[in-house]
Amino acid sequence: MQIRGAGARRIGIVVLALVAFGPLAGCGQGQKQQAAPPAPAVTVAPPVKKVVTETDEYVGRFVAVDSVEIRARVSGYLDAVHFKDGQLVKQGDLLFSIDRRPFVTTLEQAKANLAQAKANLAYTESDLGRAQQLVREKTITEQTFDQRTQAKKVAEANVAAQEAAVRQAELDLSFTELHAPISGRIGDRRVSPGNLVTGGTGGTTTLLGTIVSIDPIRFEFTFDEASFIRYERLAKQGASSVSSGGGDAAATVMLRLIDEKTFGHQGRMDFIDNVLDKGSGTIRGRAEFSNANGLFTPGLFARLQVPGAAPAEALLVPDTAIGSEQVRKFVYVVDADNVAKPKYVVLGQLVDGLRVIKEGLSPDDRVVVNGVARIRPMMKVTPQPQGAPPGPAAAAPAK
Repeated sequence: MQIRGAGARRIGIVVLALVAFGPLAGCGQGQKQQAAPPAPAVTVAPPVKKVVTETDEYVGRFVAVDSVEIRARVSGYLDAVHFKDGQLVKQGDLLFSIDRRPFVTTLEQAKANLAQAKANLAYTESDLGRAQQLVREKTITEQTFDQRTQAKKVAEANVAAQEAAVRQAELDLSFTELHAPISGRIGDRRVSPGNLVTGGTGGTTTLLGTIVSIDPIRFEFTFDEASFIRYERLAKQGASSVSSGGGDAAATVMLRLIDEKTFGHQGRMDFIDNVLDKGSGTIRGRAEFSNANGLFTPGLFARLQVPGAAPAEALLVPDTAIGSEQVRKFVYVVDADNVAKPKYVVLGQLVDGLRVIKEGLSPDDRVVVNGVARIRPMMKVTPQPQGAPPGPAAAAPAK
């Protein structure tokens, strides 16, 4: 039987379509099977258990234990400066010299006046001795005797006054040399030699320089009243000594400078103020640090780490295992079916390179510590325990 016309043409078209699309359909199924990727390999580890002390951080500045302004006690022309600007000085070192010639003259005049007064006293004493014999013999009157007695007392008072004048002149002469009252670093000289220096005890005296002590040095900071109450309660429980007034029981604190990444400088609490500021609701605290190498300078800013709670066991994970979702933090945890699920956590401080997890994590969780960037939530993964040799599943897929 022969098929002719339109029927033959339709049959031909169907046969051609089957021939053309048959191989394409088979090719698509093969591509789908080949495109299925393997589960990504990740490294997992349980959280690290460690006893840590929760700390609070504050910003403050260094202040010198002692700071002294060098001012002259006597007026005169500055004769010499005996230091270089900014150098370290020891207590007793000579710093400034004032022209001493006028004070030497004043001292010599005071000594001459004293000698004159002593000579007058000797005369009045001998005169009174003669008057005692004469008054017994009724040669002189009682009034004359009283006058000579009074003259002797005046001479004694004059000697005492001249002795005081000599001591004052000696003091003024010694004040022409200004010595360092403390050990520390001196700033720049404020007056050059040849200028008139105004001395005395009033507010118009001339400032010659300033010395600040270097070692030890103090660090001052402020904290809020809520923290103050917490520190006080911990101190009464014997768990913290932040509120201590110093001594052997003072709390140990750590400090870092603005260019340092770790808190590597250890000090001790030195003082807590006795009243809170009414305006800001804060109270001033102070710690003391050793500064033998002179690294810390008064006025320098730094960050301080203060014990804020009793030591307790905490869970820690590597900082690289923590992800961010806007303002929330999370870690990936692998369940029994090897599915990576995010767990939102509350972070604490950094301890030895590990981050404290305050909330959101269990001790038996398998946390993804390596390969976080390769996974997404609810993705099936191939977990590899941390420290174990890489297995076949962890190898890169063949190309």
